[in-house]
Amino acid sequence: MRKLVVFNHVSLDGYFVDSKGDMSWAHRKEDAEWSQFSSENASGGAGGQFLFGRITYEMMASYWPTVTAAKSEPVVAGAMNGAEKIVFSRTLNKATWRNTKLVKGDLATEVRKLKAEEGKDILIFGSGSIVSQLAQQSLIDQYKLVVNPVVLGNGRTMFEGVRDKLTLKLSSTRAFGNGNVLLTYQSNRA
Repeated sequence: MRKLVVFNHVSLDGYFVDSKGDMSWAHRKEDAEWSQFSSENASGGAGGQFLFGRITYEMMASYWPTVTAAKSEPVVAGAMNGAEKIVFSRTLNKATWRNTKLVKGDLATEVRKLKAEEGKDILIFGSGSIVSQLAQQSLIDQYKLVVNPVVLGNGRTMFEGVRDKLTLKLSSTRAFGNGNVLLTYQSNRA
């Protein structure tokens, strides 16, 4: 059974996007260790298939297939463009980014099917509404949260709408020279 892993940046005050939906504050590359980690993680080192909601999909699809992305981050761009991607959306009519499958069915049902398949883990970037829905259904196995040393004051949490308390188990921490701290939590479901 494959694991479903969330990888998201959060501000010190717990937001994954600011009040305008922007997350450019999370793109800190001031040290070599962080840059290497980011490239490895974004290029699929942590998972084999990417799962997105519509908003994150549109953001990623508007950048990674571009010449700018290929020039500035060729390894990550190649991996992102080549990876299998799934976008869940009720409003998109088609997904044009290479290797992307559009799914309009019930999110929890479809994710259970994906997790039951053989293969590498499934990785979610961003996609706050997807995260909150799947967290509520106890379908997320691991949360990798990068706490950024910035206070936004307002924004959206990726757990908006979660009704039941989620109890997680800290499995590792890693601090970077730029002030980012990676916290890895395992789901505590029985």
